[in-house]
Amino acid sequence: MADEEMASETGEEPPETQSPPKARPVTPAAALAALGIVFGDLGTSPLYTFQTIVDSVGGHPGPQAAIGLLSLVVWALIITISVKYCVFVMKADHNGEGGILALMALVTRRFGSRGRASGALIAMGLFGAALIYGDGMITPAISVLSALEGVDVVTKVLAPYVVPGALVILLLLFAAQSRGTATIGRFFGPVMLLWFIVIAILGIGGILRHPAVFAAIDPGYAFGFMVAHGWRSFIVLGGVFLAITGGEALYADMGHIGRSPIRASWYGLVLPALLLSYAGQTALLMAEPGLTGNPFFKLAPAWAVVPLVVLATLATIIASQAIITGAFSLTRQAMQLGWFPGLVIRQTSDEEYGQIYVPFVNWAMMAGTLALTWGFGSSAKLAGAYGTAVSTTMLLTTALLYNAMRDVWRWSMPVSLLVSGVFLLVDLGFFAANLLKLAEGGWIPLALGAVLFMIMTTWHKGILAVRRKLSEQEDKPELFLGDLLAGRVRRVPGTAVFLSRTGTAIPTMLVRHVAQMGALQESVVTLSLVFEQMPRVSPDRRAKVDLVADNFWHVTVRFGFMEVPNAFVALASAREHGCTVSLDHAVFFGARDEVVPAPRGARRLPGWRRAIFAFMYRNAVRAPDRFDLPADRFLEVGRQVEL
Repeated sequence: MADEEMASETGEEPPETQSPPKARPVTPAAALAALGIVFGDLGTSPLYTFQTIVDSVGGHPGPQAAIGLLSLVVWALIITISVKYCVFVMKADHNGEGGILALMALVTRRFGSRGRASGALIAMGLFGAALIYGDGMITPAISVLSALEGVDVVTKVLAPYVVPGALVILLLLFAAQSRGTATIGRFFGPVMLLWFIVIAILGIGGILRHPAVFAAIDPGYAFGFMVAHGWRSFIVLGGVFLAITGGEALYADMGHIGRSPIRASWYGLVLPALLLSYAGQTALLMAEPGLTGNPFFKLAPAWAVVPLVVLATLATIIASQAIITGAFSLTRQAMQLGWFPGLVIRQTSDEEYGQIYVPFVNWAMMAGTLALTWGFGSSAKLAGAYGTAVSTTMLLTTALLYNAMRDVWRWSMPVSLLVSGVFLLVDLGFFAANLLKLAEGGWIPLALGAVLFMIMTTWHKGILAVRRKLSEQEDKPELFLGDLLAGRVRRVPGTAVFLSRTGTAIPTMLVRHVAQMGALQESVVTLSLVFEQMPRVSPDRRAKVDLVADNFWHVTVRFGFMEVPNAFVALASAREHGCTVSLDHAVFFGARDEVVPAPRGARRLPGWRRAIFAFMYRNAVRAPDRFDLPADRFLEVGRQVEL
């Protein structure tokens, strides 16, 4: 395994060589793509949100309370999605890329350049990222269940088949991931466009029955409801929060779509459709006070319920696909930033860079999603577990956003505190409300996030410990270099490439190779692969070549955390910088280390952390698979590393 030569922390601050990304034009195709990729989770929230809210107040709210509930939903969407994410969070891009890890890399890099690196900021970003996996397991389960439960409006006969049907759909969804979505992905946008049009029309039909719901635009109704119900209103806020889950997707998918198409789709179609749907459901409840069942499906005429269930199922599958793809992308970022062990990543499309498949993550998420679907059995019960992870991530995003305001945008402290303070107040309200769900299953995504946080920090600490240990064991390169320049090292035909984990031009593995074999290949390259805390590295900084001796080069290749690390192609590009060696028949050498306990008093990791790290280190993907090296020309040298 040659993982730690991909140093995510190089000890130096990468220069700002990349110009700010150009704003992508708002075209119909881009807006349609945003509907299919970004808004699946937010767009399918009306399936279960208002039903959960109504159940939280005991059902059958009075007219005043119903408008208050709708006002809470309206202003949650406006403040959190329309203002916080669309205006401010999406402004905090990292060379065009978004997501909480990209935001963490942005603000910590800025702090590092001023010598004020903050472990608290890193912890916020990592824990927020870890929580997204829990959200990724719950979202498919609650979405598909809520869609299929629509058949209850038609007949109760099919009710026993809802959970088995959801399990089959989810199983097929995860099983199909290895084939990629490049082919069917082009239909995601049109299906979601139809979905938003349909829910808007259904909402308008409900509003016509009770137009008084337009009063909910007045935030006074929301405040009035909160005041009237006191602390019990926090229970309601837990349901209201379901309307904004999926907001993180706007930021995370910004690199694929662009902020302008996302904003245009949100303001132009998604937000109006969601508001009309929620308003229509509220109007229906006010027009029929004794109404039971899911008000979303009750909006549809009897003949349209089955087609609506089919459309809702397709929409929830698309929403689930977006969450799964987002988890794959997050895993790649974490790996290449040095916070996650190397896993097999497959590119499933020659045209779409974001179309990747991570088998381990896919099957782990599938197991979790199926278990949650079977264990909870209904969207109403699963709503209790939903929201804790997302509300925590949104709270952490706000904290990181404040640092972006101060250190990236250079805003004054009063302005930064005022803007972020408004968002923080809202986030804390939703966070507190979701803490009330812990006993109902909200602990599940938090526990999963805590485990993943421990795994990520253990991996990072272990890699740093290995790197320091190897640096201490480095043989003095001056002696070997002197022998090489003096001609005392015999050269034999052939080309060898040695992976240098510590970034040195003459790694210990090369010196010991010569000592054991008694000779060195005629052409030699020592290769250091480095990941930097920026999404992409400009071509002029891709490779750095140093001539060590005759026909002996040290090549440093840099990648961004969103790039595919193809070392063989990068080495070929080093020819432009003076490395004239041919790699057609080169043999690659890497170390296969085994982590073992160091003597007492010299241990670098606690026993429990070392055991976990050793397991991950031993099972991480090998260098040929990780960096696309030719496996038939890659030799590993085993050694022990005491930690």
